[in-house]
Amino acid sequence: MRAAVAFSPADHPDEPGVYLMKDARGRILYVGKALSLRRRLASYFRPAETLAPKTRALMARVAAIDTLLTTTEKEALLLENSLIKKHRPRYNIVLRDDKQYLLFKLTRRHEWPRLTVTRKAERDGSAYFGPFTSAAAAKETWRLIGRVFPLRKCSDRTLQNRVRPCLYHYMHQCPAPCVQEADRAAYAAVVSKVEMLLAGRSEELVRDLESRMRAASDALAFEQAAALRDQIRAVRQTLEQQATVLPGGEDLDAAAVARAGDGLGLCLLFVRQGRLIGQKTFHWQGLEAEDGPEAVAAALMQFYGPGRLLPPLILLPWELDDASLAEVLAERRGGPLGLRTPRGAVEKRLLEMARRNAARAVREEGEALAEALARALHLPHPPERIECVDVSHLGGQATRAGHVVFAQGRPLAAENRAYDLGDVGGDDYRALAAWTARRIGSGPPWPDLVLVDGGRGQLDAVRRSMDEAGAAERWSLASIAKAGRGGGELGDSVFLPGRRNPLPLRPGSAELLFLQRLRDAAHDHVIGRQRAARRRGLVRSELLSLPGVGPKTARLLWDAFGSLEAMLAASEEALAAVPGLGAKRAGRVHAALRGLRGA
Repeated sequence: MRAAVAFSPADHPDEPGVYLMKDARGRILYVGKALSLRRRLASYFRPAETLAPKTRALMARVAAIDTLLTTTEKEALLLENSLIKKHRPRYNIVLRDDKQYLLFKLTRRHEWPRLTVTRKAERDGSAYFGPFTSAAAAKETWRLIGRVFPLRKCSDRTLQNRVRPCLYHYMHQCPAPCVQEADRAAYAAVVSKVEMLLAGRSEELVRDLESRMRAASDALAFEQAAALRDQIRAVRQTLEQQATVLPGGEDLDAAAVARAGDGLGLCLLFVRQGRLIGQKTFHWQGLEAEDGPEAVAAALMQFYGPGRLLPPLILLPWELDDASLAEVLAERRGGPLGLRTPRGAVEKRLLEMARRNAARAVREEGEALAEALARALHLPHPPERIECVDVSHLGGQATRAGHVVFAQGRPLAAENRAYDLGDVGGDDYRALAAWTARRIGSGPPWPDLVLVDGGRGQLDAVRRSMDEAGAAERWSLASIAKAGRGGGELGDSVFLPGRRNPLPLRPGSAELLFLQRLRDAAHDHVIGRQRAARRRGLVRSELLSLPGVGPKTARLLWDAFGSLEAMLAASEEALAAVPGLGAKRAGRVHAALRGLRGA
């Protein structure tokens, strides 16, 4: 399949830059960067059989190519990343979840340092620890540290303006340096303990605390000994959540890809001070193994954005031939950064761990998406089974309503259904009410959520029909409506029953993209079923026009051959073999079919 646009080397310079591939409607399909635009674009116009499946599909839709020149390949990489985030092209590898994860920040340069939770690392002299992919676990650890290691909790501004101690002081969780002269040496010692804990020197900290606890107990200072005991418990509870994977105590991340479901999965492991503190997985449908290097490079550029805490080393499954990527990431880190393959058995085992987790990315992505949908749509629990319904008709006639089924985020095409609604006309509300009655009548398995293609009116039609059928609580409801003129696909609105305004879903968010995918699948399904029904109707009409072929004979032929083309190609003997047709009638039908095909 050839591209809809021709390639001429003279049209594109032999210089670095970014290219934007667009379809016939001007929509951006793909954004790429190159050291030489001319050579890179020429690679897309090789014979189709030499291109990867994804590239062939892309080039079949390309109608125009725009280019933007840059001075260096590094500038092209930064511009490419910016354009991908802005336009989220269909054929680019885009992270659905590239948010900043939580970090611990210890403000060491302040007279009275404090430990806070943040999402952005700044070059302000503070010590940062993380990232923590679970916000709940990070905040629980922060609260645990705060209970047993008394550091101030208030902001710098509050510290300067407070006139009396806060509640934390009376709970023995802060020495109240805001209003009284705290022991600076003791405070510095607590800061040192917290930094040792977060910096991975936990065993050394535990030994020190145990020694001091025994000394306090021998001196009959039981209150001090109890406080030290609580600190030891807090340290060990924190360590239980982590696993030692690098005996040397290094900081690094490991990235690996693997086949996952119908695409590629990618896993990032975060190792700090030799301990595995977290991981993040991604999944892209439709990608093949040869797309792995592009997927890894795109993920690194998007995930490790400005303000991200980067380690000095990132392990990769293969060498990346892109010096500009390493240069950009080193600048974002503020120091040297290595991108290389593993060395030694320990690093190889770590990368294999990442690869195994990448292979599970589909399941983890489905679980995370279900939880996100439950939060966004205010559902009682994460939806496992979702059905999306759409209506189609031909000029107010032949109305059909169909639904597609997704379970755990994946399509179940075998369970998709379409209903012929007959005489409801072009009234979407009547059609959706009729679909609701048919769906309830068909019985379980019941969906956790039904998504309606339409606005508030279509949503209310389904809700009223459920109420009339006594099935108001059978499933949760939502609807998705296309944006108005100029709004674009990102501006689609999602409605809930009883709520006048649409939900504030962020354009491009994983939840909205998934709902749009559901809506598009339902639309394609019901349109496809209606077109197939129309084709069958036309074929049956043409067949009935043949001499000697009535409704009964047409039904026999249709059941036996399935299409008019197969009937035209059938021999007289094959027709005679159709049960109930008979040799004599088969001869007349064969002669009529020969006349139809002009034989």
